[in-house]
Amino acid sequence: MKIDLRSFVVNGVKEVFDKMLSMSIENVAVSPNESIDGSKVVGSVSFAGAILGSVNIHIPANLTKVLAANMLGLSPEEIESEEEINDVVGEMSNMIGGYLKSRFCDAGFPCELSIPSVTKGSDFKVESLKWDRHERFGFKQDGDKIIVEVFVKGSA
Repeated sequence: MKIDLRSFVVNGVKEVFDKMLSMSIENVAVSPNESIDGSKVVGSVSFAGAILGSVNIHIPANLTKVLAANMLGLSPEEIESEEEINDVVGEMSNMIGGYLKSRFCDAGFPCELSIPSVTKGSDFKVESLKWDRHERFGFKQDGDKIIVEVFVKGSA
């Protein structure tokens, strides 16, 4: 059985933005080589068990302060540290990864989730090699594009 990653990712991202950030987000097309221009923050989690893989959420750096403020119930001006932004991006990765983990388990692929990691900068690319599936999903939040990548190894 092939897992429907598209519906899992789109529903998971929309749920996290709606419930945890009180923000709407739109699913949009993303080209295979498209990336976030300029400075970005990438939150990542991995899963292992009956299915192996990882989820990376690429967010423009200018949007991360707004996301952190919404999650923490503050104004963007009140976000003073990179640590607050890293915590929120890590938690978003964890929630989206947790949503996928739950769907994988429901589909007969029990797995565990790693702790999140956060990478930031302007001139880097996240690569995961030798996966059976690599799918990318685009989202827009108030004009800013977010890219979610999922890498899977196994029969899913």
